[in-house]
This record gives sequence, structure tokens and C-alpha cells, in this order.
Amino acid sequence: MSNTIPYEITGARGEIEFRRYPAVVLATVASTGGNDGFNLLFAYITGKNAAQNNISMTSPVITSQQIAMTSPVVTDAASMSFVMPPGKTRDDIPDPLDDRVQISTVPAREVAVIRFSGYARKGKVAATEVRLREGLKKAGIEPLGELFLMRYNHPWTLGFLRRNEVGLEIKR
Repeated sequence: MSNTIPYEITGARGEIEFRRYPAVVLATVASTGGNDGFNLLFAYITGKNAAQNNISMTSPVITSQQIAMTSPVVTDAASMSFVMPPGKTRDDIPDPLDDRVQISTVPAREVAVIRFSGYARKGKVAATEVRLREGLKKAGIEPLGELFLMRYNHPWTLGFLRRNEVGLEIKR
């Protein structure tokens, strides 16, 4: 993954970093678990699209999270998204041939993240989410939307070298 979404750091509080992201185009698949979502998205960027073009891989790979919470939370199916190359608009991106792959644009937004290394196992992601939510609450910052996980490395990257981030859109 050579390209990465550009962002501007807008502040920090402890281990939480605040970032401003530009609008990005995502190719998303509702995940049923396993590698289904990844395989569908990989097929899409390697030519299974209306233009039969390869699309460069961009990091991070974004997954929505379904993590048990202490209060009732309703979430939709987990999803996996590949970020389309920076600077591209929806009109620049070819339509998928598989209707399970959906193309959407996420508008510019501010996000709070906590970075961690290693494998993004459920327990580690859940613990990071707790720290993120508690830190935002202490700072009086309102989270918006659902938690998401951003993974930046190839699958064969050694665990201690992996970069992961738990993020929430925020309103300040």
C-alpha cells in the first residue's frame, strides 16, 4: 500500500490525536466474516470493474466494528472499505461489476484516533475504544457515528511493525 489518505493534525489530548481528513471515496462491502469482504474488494481494484482498470491500493483499510458496549447500541452489519486513491472523486472511480461492492463518498470530517501496534484483535480494539471514548468524554468532545478501525499494513507485515488506529468522527 503505497498511497495513504492525507490528513492534517488539528490537535491532541494525551494519546488521542485529532485529524482533519478531506473527502474520500470508498469501495465498501458488508462483511460476513472471514476474507469475503477483502476478496471482493481486492477483485474490484484489480480489474473486476466496469473499466477493467487496476486501482492502486491506498491505506488504511477501514472496517466498522461491532464491539459489545455497556449500554444498548444498534449497529448495522460490519463492513470493510478500501480507500480509493487520494484526490479522486466518485466520477473518477469505475463502477463495480459485483453489486456487493458499493462506492460512496465520505465528506471531509474531523476524526479522533488512538494508534496502536500489533495485530488488531477484538480485545485490543475494544480496550482502545474504551480509552478513546473516555478521553473524548473528559475533553467534552462529542463523538459522531460508529467506531471504525484503520489498518495500514500488508497482511504479511510482522505484528510489532503493524500500524492500526481506532477512530471516531467528532464534533468540536
